[in-house]
Amino acid sequence: MRETDTAKRDIERIAKAIRGGDRVALARAITLIESAKPEDQARAEGLLESLMPFTGKSIRVGISGVPGSGKSTLIDQLGLNLSAQGRKVAVLAVDPTSSRSGGSILGDKTRMGRLAAEPNAFIRPSPAGDSLGGVTKTTRETVALAEAAGYDVVLVETVGVGQSETAVSNMVDVFVVVAIPGAGDELQGIKRGLLELADIVAVNKAEADQVERANRAAMEYRTALHILASGHTNWDPQVLTLSARENRGLDALWTKITERHAALVASGALEPRRRDQAVSWMKEIFEQRLLAAFQGGKRAARHFRDLENKVRAGEMTPSAAAAKLARLAGIKDAD
Repeated sequence: MRETDTAKRDIERIAKAIRGGDRVALARAITLIESAKPEDQARAEGLLESLMPFTGKSIRVGISGVPGSGKSTLIDQLGLNLSAQGRKVAVLAVDPTSSRSGGSILGDKTRMGRLAAEPNAFIRPSPAGDSLGGVTKTTRETVALAEAAGYDVVLVETVGVGQSETAVSNMVDVFVVVAIPGAGDELQGIKRGLLELADIVAVNKAEADQVERANRAAMEYRTALHILASGHTNWDPQVLTLSARENRGLDALWTKITERHAALVASGALEPRRRDQAVSWMKEIFEQRLLAAFQGGKRAARHFRDLENKVRAGEMTPSAAAAKLARLAGIKDAD
């Protein structure tokens, strides 16, 4: 009993520090929720549960785009602008993880050096690991922690369009896609599925001799969005040009972001959207833990490796292997 009481007091202490804006406590809490240790996961659950009443008050913005589009430069400058206005900005930056070595660069604090020095800003780079969707498995929890710490703008920078990025649109209020001019056929430089999800397309690097090309690219994106993006409620996806390096057009971008957020609030769609996102979050956590629990058993882990090898060798189809894994887990086919 005393051990349980001690653990509860420890969680209360950390939660209080986070609510007080302690950045060290916030960073440690994020490390805790990223841990795969069962004891850490239990503490993380308790911490999140205690902080949930203090979440949900930020504007959540997802920022994605083609590699080299200048996402980090854009976020660095936008964050500085917002900080100068008195806003508290949290940047959750996801770095690609090597499928060979398992390592990741985690260089966003270097790329966002000016913003990292701001007292009203918090930057957390995290490895994507084996998670698809351009975000980490704990990005949603990290958003909640940042909100509890009082950050009223949360920017989620994803790894880029090298992976499926649909997951990020299911955890933010506004989804911004950063594009660049002069990349050949503009619509070949970015995934169609990503355009369908975009609330705003920002054509970056509209500077020097690139201005005209940026304007042409913006026109092409407007035409594409008119055809593709039909699923937005009370909002027509916007396209604008800007230069993050020269800090031009970023005020207009922020205006569009706040207009999109305000449209969601005015239509009554924001809260249902976030409730749906919470349910999606629950399903993802369940799927992750179901797989982890299955692989955790020695017998199951052996079967898993055997089936992996058979699929890799072409001796079994992926669907047949998945069906066998399901049977081993005691999951019966639906009638």
